[in-house]
Amino acid sequence: MRPRLRFEWRYLTNRAPWDSGVTPPEVERYLAGHAPGRAVEFGCGTGTNAIRLARAGWQVLAMDISALAISAARRKARRAGQPITFLRADVSRPDDLRSVLGPFDLALDIGCLHALSPAARQSYAGRLQDWLTPGADFLLYAFLRPGHQPDRWPTEAELDGLFASGFQLVWKEHGEFDGAASAWFQFERMP
Repeated sequence: MRPRLRFEWRYLTNRAPWDSGVTPPEVERYLAGHAPGRAVEFGCGTGTNAIRLARAGWQVLAMDISALAISAARRKARRAGQPITFLRADVSRPDDLRSVLGPFDLALDIGCLHALSPAARQSYAGRLQDWLTPGADFLLYAFLRPGHQPDRWPTEAELDGLFASGFQLVWKEHGEFDGAASAWFQFERMP
């Protein structure tokens, strides 16, 4: 099934466990220690984290592949009184991202990058540098493929390699979700 259809189906049938409605503590910690600026969120789902960023004073552009998720996010943001720009876009398709105008001081990705093909992940990483100001942060949460097993998720080494040029790793925290290995990363865009 094509990615857009797969995600539309998941939102339509209420089978989107990643869209919990709760901002992760790693994001809360980041917000507590950083002054607001311009932020972009990739794979925003129904807008929970975009709204949290806006409430903390950030100017937010948030995008997702699912039209259903974006519609729900816009409704939630209106109810919350938060002026967020939501965009239906596929980060693996450069034409979808022509309207993404940086630079941004923060990029947030909770589960978007790991869903991409290896080639799309490479392209995403290359474009990310163009969207972020020097010194900007990139918060990433991703499922990890253990070792060299065939799987759709990236290895930790692949993620480290994707951002080795142009970014510096600030911290990394391992965890799991439903028995799957995962990790949080904070990278800083190098000057």
